[in-house]
Amino acid sequence: MADKKRGAFIAFEGIDGSGKGTQIKKLKKRLEKEGYPIFRTAEPNDSPFGSLIHQIMIGRVKTTNDVIAAMFVADRLDHIENDTNGLLKFISQGINVITDRYYFSSYAYQSVDLPMDWIIEANRPAAQLLRPDLTVFIDVDPQVTMARIEQNRLTRELFEKTDRLTETRKRYFEAFEKLKDEEKVLIINGDRDIDEIADDIWEKTRHLFVR
Repeated sequence: MADKKRGAFIAFEGIDGSGKGTQIKKLKKRLEKEGYPIFRTAEPNDSPFGSLIHQIMIGRVKTTNDVIAAMFVADRLDHIENDTNGLLKFISQGINVITDRYYFSSYAYQSVDLPMDWIIEANRPAAQLLRPDLTVFIDVDPQVTMARIEQNRLTRELFEKTDRLTETRKRYFEAFEKLKDEEKVLIINGDRDIDEIADDIWEKTRHLFVR
């Protein structure tokens, strides 16, 4: 019997409030309707590190930025290799994987406080294990996303301020430039109708997925 074809691995990125979650849901629903096997996940996951990261991000636990960065790396390694729900397991079985945030979220958010080159090197072990086939970046105006956050969030994370999101967006593009020879990035205009964005993403990614 021939081995299963490796599943596709697509990561969605964008500053908070950019609509990643909505677009991931729409793409997953579309793939399922078309008969593609699909697994949806997110970072941080539900590992002990991931649970602690969530508490830190909403301000319930205090620590330094370099410790947070190290915990993201540990969470990501578990996310990749976990025997039960690790990404490598699903992908090797021919299941397509979509994740909300991956490498670039560390490079952009954490490098606001830490040197980006340090963050990139800290992520090397995970990057050597698994790289996304494509990172889809939904680009929107930070002021627009901040308005969405203020309207929809009961609990805001520590970095959810307009100036912080503006700086983070700049760091995303800095990371795209630094890693342009290593990572494939698709930049999507997010300042459009939700369904128009979804159609654009579908047309530009559908060829990557396997049945």
